[in-house]
Amino acid sequence: MWSLANPTRFLGLADRVIPWLAVLTFLTLGVGLYLAFFVAPPDYQQGETVRIMFVHVPAAWLAMFGYTLIAIASIGSLIWRHPLADVAAKTAAPIGATFCFLALVTGSLWGKPMWGTYWVWDARLTSMLVLFLLYLGLIALWQSIEEPGRAGRAAAILALVGFVNVPIIKFSVDWWNTLHQPASILRTGGPTIDPSLLMPLFVMAVGFTLLFVLLHLIAMRAEILRRRVHALRQVHVERAAAA
Repeated sequence: MWSLANPTRFLGLADRVIPWLAVLTFLTLGVGLYLAFFVAPPDYQQGETVRIMFVHVPAAWLAMFGYTLIAIASIGSLIWRHPLADVAAKTAAPIGATFCFLALVTGSLWGKPMWGTYWVWDARLTSMLVLFLLYLGLIALWQSIEEPGRAGRAAAILALVGFVNVPIIKFSVDWWNTLHQPASILRTGGPTIDPSLLMPLFVMAVGFTLLFVLLHLIAMRAEILRRRVHALRQVHVERAAAA
């Protein structure tokens, strides 16, 4: 992995991987959407509204995964000064925020027929909203500080402090009495979802994960190139000023 710390090597790898990953992503999502909306049966209690789960659950997973990725990259940036750690953290924030927003919206649409309301200040919903605000805070911090090094260090500190919210999201349904259902897939007793619904959900989760990785690689490549252009412009400005 350390060999990929060289941005040039990373760009070469990304150029080779992205086309194949894009094909695999769209094929997996295509299969997942077909299974979710044409093969999976309606739930005996929730009816057709259960199909929101196939988008909501993967989006929520990736919202937490994206922030975890940012926190890990922040450690690499602060401690080991990994050349691509700041790039990885910065580019993951908008993608994670998008998945977090998608999870909030689909959760609200799912909550209306199930709970009778689009929103309640439930522990799971509230902590998920806090995660979205943390994402927005990180994005704003990177945009407000012009010098990339200072922006990266400030964002890394905020990311690590805010990471405490991720386990709160995960265990909120266990620690408090909430409207949101407890874990039904990753649990010690095994999944409680019927296989006819679990398989489409699994395929959609894989497809969403591949989409996250694809978008992240594209964004990292664009950020590296943007920083190179910025550095070249700075050199030209300094040379012009010296002349």
